[in-house]
Amino acid sequence: MAYNIVLVEPEIPMNTGNIGRLSLASGSNLHLVKPFGFELSDSRLKRAGLDYWKHISVHMYDSIDEFYAVNKGKNMVYLSSHAEKDYCSIPYEDDLFFVFGKESTGLPKTITEKYPDQLYKIPIYSDKVRSLNLANAVSIVVYEGIRNIK
Repeated sequence: MAYNIVLVEPEIPMNTGNIGRLSLASGSNLHLVKPFGFELSDSRLKRAGLDYWKHISVHMYDSIDEFYAVNKGKNMVYLSSHAEKDYCSIPYEDDLFFVFGKESTGLPKTITEKYPDQLYKIPIYSDKVRSLNLANAVSIVVYEGIRNIK
């Protein structure tokens, strides 16, 4: 069983490092779509991913268009705080792609408007919180998927 974690234009190196470690621990593949808000040589990225970075299955793309071209026909779901459906209702299956947007603004409207039936959210029960930390959100979704497939 393998999932695919996709980060579209990630901005915070520590989040990406933590998500890299999570991808290795969960047996998932990590897909990073440029532009990044940091350099891959950033020490904070390396520190968050510890010495695991060399073992992580990482795929990099210069743009969202390249990502879609390379992964054409793959089953994808999109995570957004603007979705109506709950992440627990995702039809979890092997090789599923979980697509997450950047920390500051989430997924672009061009994606959320194009795939409304594939949009899911993690509920937030406080009006004082706009969104969850990206690394936490990825963890919730990936491990719910593992729980569902086992």
